[in-house]
Amino acid sequence: MKKAERIEKIKAYAAGQFAEDATGHDYEHMKRVAHWAASIAREEEGDPFMCEAAGWLHDVGDRKLTKNPEQALKDRDAFLLSLSFTEKEIEELDASIRDVSFSKGRVPVTRTGKIVQDADRLDAVGAIGIARTFAYGGAHGQSLYSPDGVKDSFSHFEEKLLKLASLMNTETGKREARKRHSFMVQFLEEMRNDIHITDEGVQHHDK
Repeated sequence: MKKAERIEKIKAYAAGQFAEDATGHDYEHMKRVAHWAASIAREEEGDPFMCEAAGWLHDVGDRKLTKNPEQALKDRDAFLLSLSFTEKEIEELDASIRDVSFSKGRVPVTRTGKIVQDADRLDAVGAIGIARTFAYGGAHGQSLYSPDGVKDSFSHFEEKLLKLASLMNTETGKREARKRHSFMVQFLEEMRNDIHITDEGVQHHDK
């Protein structure tokens, strides 16, 4: 089976896995990560095919997205075998995807993994990162902002998103992340101005 045909089947598989997601981890997220992974690979001497495949599949088995991660990973591997991926290729994909998540606190050991981690992080910063943050928060019952920072989406920027530009692995990823980081900082400044209300509440002024 040709690589292009395998990618098309992987796209369809991703659509089946994530089409109904409302947390910012939907099919369009997978598409953007796959696009960036392949693009970075071409710039950074990676394997565009393996990086794109890993980009499409990087959230399969994510514990925050599925009730049975182990079964999801088994199903993924069986699917890849049906596409004539070798055991070695499946092991490489698994190793590349395993440590992509920010919550793991690790850098993937493979070149493909480093590239896919950058691609995933690019989709967590900038305008799209802002939109996904509030989509995820809304889907999980979080407020936009609370003064004490408890269970709100706004605190996620300080906890994670503002750190990502300094954690990129590739030069291509670093360049793009810097641009997106700047936009995000500007947005946060505007949002802080919009939500700043004193404890005394709104001041009423006579004309």
